[in-house]
This record gives sequence, structure tokens and C-alpha cells, in this order.
Amino acid sequence: MIIRQAYLEQIIPLIDKKLIKVLTGVRRSGKTVLLKQIQDYLLQSGKSENQIVYINFESKRNEKLKDSDKLYKYLIETCKKVTGAAYIFLDEIQAVSKWEEVVSSLLVDLDCDVYITGSNSRLLSGELATLIAGRYIQIHVYPFTLSESKELTIQNKKFISDDRLFQDYLRYGGLPMRFSLEEMSIDSYLSDTYDAIVVKDIVQRNKISDANLLNRILSFLMDNIANPFSARSVAAALISFGTKTTVETVSAYISYIKKAMIMHSARRYDIKEKKLLATNEKYYCVDLGLRNAVKTSNDIDFNKLYENIVYLELLSRGYEVTVGKTDDYEIDFVAFKGKERVYIQVCYLLASDETIKREFGNLEKISDNYPKYVVSGDLPDFSRDGIKHRNIIDFLLNK
Repeated sequence: MIIRQAYLEQIIPLIDKKLIKVLTGVRRSGKTVLLKQIQDYLLQSGKSENQIVYINFESKRNEKLKDSDKLYKYLIETCKKVTGAAYIFLDEIQAVSKWEEVVSSLLVDLDCDVYITGSNSRLLSGELATLIAGRYIQIHVYPFTLSESKELTIQNKKFISDDRLFQDYLRYGGLPMRFSLEEMSIDSYLSDTYDAIVVKDIVQRNKISDANLLNRILSFLMDNIANPFSARSVAAALISFGTKTTVETVSAYISYIKKAMIMHSARRYDIKEKKLLATNEKYYCVDLGLRNAVKTSNDIDFNKLYENIVYLELLSRGYEVTVGKTDDYEIDFVAFKGKERVYIQVCYLLASDETIKREFGNLEKISDNYPKYVVSGDLPDFSRDGIKHRNIIDFLLNK
């Protein structure tokens, strides 16, 4: 595996700070490997093996430690044997009942630095989470970006063209483990991962009684990535297909899907009024490999696939991503990071004067001076009037 430098650069300055480091991300996005890389950094920095305490709650051997009292007792007894500060790594902590009480107490009772991971965004919500409020920092971990995928192929001495790498990424996505598999095994792995997310992180966690309905909703969202929806419109579409459901049920199931982080939603942002809007979010899959392994439609809409990839890339670069809306036109993405803002239009190809006029014209209507981009699969540079055109592969590989 490659060193995930972008994440380590966020985490290393936080080492030994009295903050709980919380790594969240969809199942199998690489959180466990990232914990190992943090541990390797500590060892290279002069810490001893004795100072590192690691527990993976997906391992059967740690079943008894899913009880918060037993976990707390074990950590206290283990850390008594540590010389100096203890570095505690708790992997997939959501499996532990009342884990917040344990972590909160550790900060008080031990000289320790705590790192936890979870595969559900609900990890930091709810009544118990107030116990660690103000004492944690969250780092979102995503599947490999295209540039990380290229780094891995170079490391493994598999030299392929950027275009072939991109086509592979478009088909199979960026879940780290899939890169170590033969091509004939990838679809099966992705399908199994999808099933694990649905069963463990959605159905079991939320005690869902109608798994078939959940799968229909999830399949609908995956088939319609980059389209705006409300729970009401999703329910209406499913009912028109003969599925019995209600708006309230669909709304609850979409909430569970988002918390499992297999789908993300981008809220609409009113560019003129400078405010977020409450309706018709757009939905994007966290990994196109997962989406392609289970989607029901045979149609390939490269515009939507490209838009999904650019959305994920912006998230991985630390942006808050919204969909721009003003008057009668839309901007695919308005992305924020601190005081920085960028506007982006995405399309498959600028194949006609009409397409060029639409993609550039919407950006030209925005009167401020923040950077504006059109990203497409074209190789010629269509930049004009201060709006930069970027080939999508160049955009993904070169920040």
C-alpha cells in the first residue's frame, strides 16, 4: 500500500495533542491501513512498541471488549505497563456500546493519545457524543483518488497510460483492496463489499425490517447519481414502479444510507443570496466501483460519471461541495475551503457550440472573481474569458 500522505499531513501535527483523532469513512476505504501508517510514524519517531495499543473490533478475538466496562478495564490495565504516553488505536469503535464514556474517561485517567475509526457518520451524533464534544477532530477518509491509484501502480511497477488508468478507475473505482486483485475477481469483491455495507452498516445497525425496499432505494440513487432529488420525489418514483412505500420511510432510509457513507449528498447553494437551500439535494456514490458492481441500469452516462468523480476529488481535497443555483441556471459545483471558493462545470465532451455556450455561459454569468473551471474529457484547451478549461485526467492528476 502507498503512504497516504495527504491524511498523514493532517494527522501528524495533532500527535500528542489532547484531542481524539476520529477517522471516518465508508467500509474498506483504508482506515485500518492508515492507522498502521500512523503507528509506523510513531515508531520511526522513537516511540516503542510497548507504547502502542491497537484493538480492531471487527476481530472475533476482541468480542468481549465490545462491552464498554470490560474495554475500559482492559485499557487501564494494559496502559499501566506502558512506559511514557500510551498511543491507543480503536478500530471500528462503533461496535462498542457506550464507547464515548470509555474514550472520555481515558483522556482524564491516562497519559494517552487516542485514535478511533468508524464506518458510520452517526459516530459523532447523539446524546453520548456530547461527552467528547470539543475534544475531538474528525478526518474523513475516502477511497483512493486517481493520483493515489497512479502512485500505487508506479510503486508496483505496473506502468500504464494515464488514459488507461482513468478508464480502469472509472470502471472499478478506488477502494484500496481491489488494486491487489486480479481483474476477474474485482466485481465479486466490490459486490461483497456493497453487501457488507448494506447488511452491517445499514440493515443491522438501524434494525431495518424491509431490506428489499432499502436495496430499491439505494439502487435508484445509484442509477441516478448527480440528479436532484427529495425524499418525496424518490418515493413517487418508486411507487410509480409498483413499490409500496411512504415519504417518511424513504426519508429515513436515505438518512441511513448517507450515515453509512456509501452515498453523499450535495446541498444546493444560492449564489446570489449566498445561502444553502433546503430542497432537492444531488446524490453521489462514494466509489464508482461499488456503484457499477450493483447498478441495475445498463445505460452509461459519462456526464454523470465524470461529475461523480470530480465531486469525490473535491471532497478528498478538503472542500465542502455544494451545487450552485441562481435564477434559471445551475453550476455543477461551488466548492468552499476556508476563504477559498471555486466554481466548476463538468461535462463529458464539449462536442458542439451549444454545449460550449452552455457550460461556459453559466460561469460567465457569475460576477465575482473566484476561479472558474470547465472540466471535460476534451484534449484541446477551450479556455476563454478568464474561465479555465481542464481535461478531466489532468484535473485529477495535477492539483
